[in-house]
Amino acid sequence: MPDHIVLDGMVFQARHGVHDHEKVTAQRFEVDVELLLDLQPAGLEDDLERTIDYGRVYETVRTIVESTTFNLIEALAEAIAHELLSDFPALDEVVVRVRKPEIQLGGPLNFAGVQVRRRRSG
Repeated sequence: MPDHIVLDGMVFQARHGVHDHEKVTAQRFEVDVELLLDLQPAGLEDDLERTIDYGRVYETVRTIVESTTFNLIEALAEAIAHELLSDFPALDEVVVRVRKPEIQLGGPLNFAGVQVRRRRSG
């Protein structure tokens, strides 16, 4: 099983949703990413160049969440996964979780969320 880097509980204000009011008023979105890759070289050499810069990952996710509007959180998660695999060649696989805690579905609910797992093709 590959090693993991985990960024858990990133929080952003954004406008994603099917309904008009969701496109006008920003709401909270929570994002977790798991980055699967071999971390042994970084661990043995204590070298940032042998791993993935967490700050760059955070900024990539923030840019996608805050600067684009999607109808579905499924599309948001897919865009994040695609961009991370594209931007970080060392990644073998990525897991992205997106939660929408302020969703209104007619009753009590902690959040609606999706999880996607994508592997590098080829």
